[in-house]
Amino acid sequence: MTSRKVTKCLLGNILEEVDMSQIELSRRTGIHKSQISSYVNTRYGKTMELAHARKICKVLGIDNPYDLYEWSDNVTSRRTDD
Repeated sequence: MTSRKVTKCLLGNILEEVDMSQIELSRRTGIHKSQISSYVNTRYGKTMELAHARKICKVLGIDNPYDLYEWSDNVTSRRTDD
């Protein structure tokens, strides 16, 4: 069985690629600048709220909120040795 796990928020990298500051993203989305900073710096070990991810994607021209993150595949064996 395979599950996916978030390993990193890519928002900081994406902002650099499009040459946009955190403050500008905050202004365009209405999301407080400290919250944007926490996403960029992956504070609190949480993923962003879906509503925030959708607003950010809309401003950045990203189709899928999942593209804001780097993912790893965790493979879990379901085999049992009886």
